[in-house]
Amino acid sequence: MHPFTALANPNIAFIKYWGNRNDALSLPANGSISMNLEGLETRTTVIFDTRLPADEIKINGKIARGMAHARVSKMLDEVRALAGIQHFARVESENNFPTGTGIASSASAFAALALAATKAAGLDPSTSSHRPGVLPGYHPDVLPGGHLFDLAALSRLARRGSGSACRSIPGGFVEWAAGTGDADSYAVSIAPPEHWDLTDCIAMISTDHKLTGSTEGHTMAGTSALQSARVDDAPRRLGICRHAILNRDFAAFAEIVEEDSILMHAVMMTSRPPLFYWQPATLAVIQAVRAARAKGLPVCYTIDAGPNVHVICTWAAAEKTAKLVGNIPGVREVRLAKVGGPARLVENSSTILMRFE
Repeated sequence: MHPFTALANPNIAFIKYWGNRNDALSLPANGSISMNLEGLETRTTVIFDTRLPADEIKINGKIARGMAHARVSKMLDEVRALAGIQHFARVESENNFPTGTGIASSASAFAALALAATKAAGLDPSTSSHRPGVLPGYHPDVLPGGHLFDLAALSRLARRGSGSACRSIPGGFVEWAAGTGDADSYAVSIAPPEHWDLTDCIAMISTDHKLTGSTEGHTMAGTSALQSARVDDAPRRLGICRHAILNRDFAAFAEIVEEDSILMHAVMMTSRPPLFYWQPATLAVIQAVRAARAKGLPVCYTIDAGPNVHVICTWAAAEKTAKLVGNIPGVREVRLAKVGGPARLVENSSTILMRFE
């Protein structure tokens, strides 16, 4: 069997996923919308080998043990079952950005693993005759044409490894439907990368691995009295955000993205025990961004499970935004990421984009 290498980008959620209705399958409490981040990536190579006595997994140059090893092996078990093989695998995965700091490293990691492992196991979802129904509310022009199963099958597999990983399989601006169960909870592209020239200016406040990871945090969401209200209101926020993206309406986009981010962190802060990811510089960035938008700069913020702030702006405003954020005390550096593409295979040092038409 041959090794396959895949690349995948992390994504930043504009309408957040926080909390599961089924932890084992990572079925979300509500749908979400995100964009992939170009330039930030996980590169994962997988080969199944009859000589291996167990899965060998290396992450960022270190042998994976404990929970990290178990999560990867669990996905490999699913791939083995689908492919009808029993061989163990050698996996090497590496990020070019900090892990576990609120930049969705698990999303890119499990998206890349899903693609590399399925290809290494000889699976080709496009040969299946199964065609799940088109998710409601989407025009065919913004869906991957023809072989929807390619996208759905990989997205569902990635989701089981880490919920937000399903959004790193398709490219551009992506929506993950909560669905009614495992079969219809997957992500689709609602607009390609070139649709809107948004940029994520990531204010890096800390590169330390967070003490409470997202997986544990999801299980705590239901302990907050605010979670049910956040989930019940999600369809409204999803509708506003989707419309704003498709119409490139930055004013509407900024308001709903910030509202959603604060709602998620309010749930975190009122969970039992409470989760406080913010640092003083986090709040300083929030205040500076809101002040700059009030003066006419097209900029807004959103924050995942960590202290780092994703400052979203148009590409034309990226240089000014990066300077604004970079001058705030406590911000170590600013990383810029434009809208990224789908998970993709790498062969002979050349990148082959996964195509779904």
